[in-house]
Amino acid sequence: MIDFTQFKSVIAVINHFNNEDTCKQTLAEVRWGDDVVCPHCGKHHCVRRADGRYRCNHCKHNFSCTTGTIFQNTKLPLQKWFIAMYLISSHKKGVSSLQIMRDCEVCQKTAWFILHKIRSLYGQNDSVSLKGEVEMDEMYLGGREANKHESKKTEGTQGRSTKTKTPIFGMIQRNGNIVAMKVDNTQGATLMPIVSQFVENGATTYTDEANIYHKLSENGYEHLFVNHSQREYVRANDIHTNGIEGFWAHFKRVIFSTYHCVSKDYVQRYIDEQVYRWNTRKWNASQRFEDMFRKAAKSFDYTDVLSLSSIVSIEHFREYRLMYYNLWKSTHCA
Repeated sequence: MIDFTQFKSVIAVINHFNNEDTCKQTLAEVRWGDDVVCPHCGKHHCVRRADGRYRCNHCKHNFSCTTGTIFQNTKLPLQKWFIAMYLISSHKKGVSSLQIMRDCEVCQKTAWFILHKIRSLYGQNDSVSLKGEVEMDEMYLGGREANKHESKKTEGTQGRSTKTKTPIFGMIQRNGNIVAMKVDNTQGATLMPIVSQFVENGATTYTDEANIYHKLSENGYEHLFVNHSQREYVRANDIHTNGIEGFWAHFKRVIFSTYHCVSKDYVQRYIDEQVYRWNTRKWNASQRFEDMFRKAAKSFDYTDVLSLSSIVSIEHFREYRLMYYNLWKSTHCA
């Protein structure tokens, strides 16, 4: 079985996965071990064919080690997939599709789809339970009006308005994991069911002074808060929301410095990506790569990936191409 501790750099990944046969053999070993399982019927009556594919003697289907994974039907060498997986899992602030385009020698559109297929593996677990001391807060992504022309500005977008901003709600257990998600609004009727799902009864909750959190005490939680409007950020040394605020600050730096522009349709995937990095912050690069490799080797619901093609329109790609062209022009033709 492969030793993932050897992958301490992208050079080690390239040197090990130096041909397609090695890539497929490693993927098959991680996925099945010594007992190949048919992805169509789940039986073990499988034999290897002369061309390297497999055949199930039970349902008579032919398949390969990539069938049912995010690599299914790919025309790219698996080495490029593994390099992209290592880069996105090891870089603390993510990696853009333009960077993957340059590093893996693919076009930007292909790099964009590779990254979103990999991000689909980052989905958060709905069974996560936060207990003890839990901080919670909401943030609003986008909606910058300062640099817009007066005729294009939207009125009433200050504060917690969601007219031009995407609301995101997060909860973090002190010295523990975090749960974050895009929400339709930040009203109490929307957030309280989420709190009840992920936070254990009796936990001590820390928030700001927003009215939406006033019902925490009625729902069985001890509620302590600081008044940010009065410039109160820490009270009695341990009453604060600095943990969740720190995550928001890092998440914003990732969006603004690496991705620059994020569509509302895909915000949740970028949140999942950063939540994964936060929850695995004590892991090294090889541990993250091993975890992502094993996630990619498992059977995967491919309809989740294919749904990207139905959401992304031609106009959407035209906007991105124009944006990247203007960025290139301002950089190289100044």
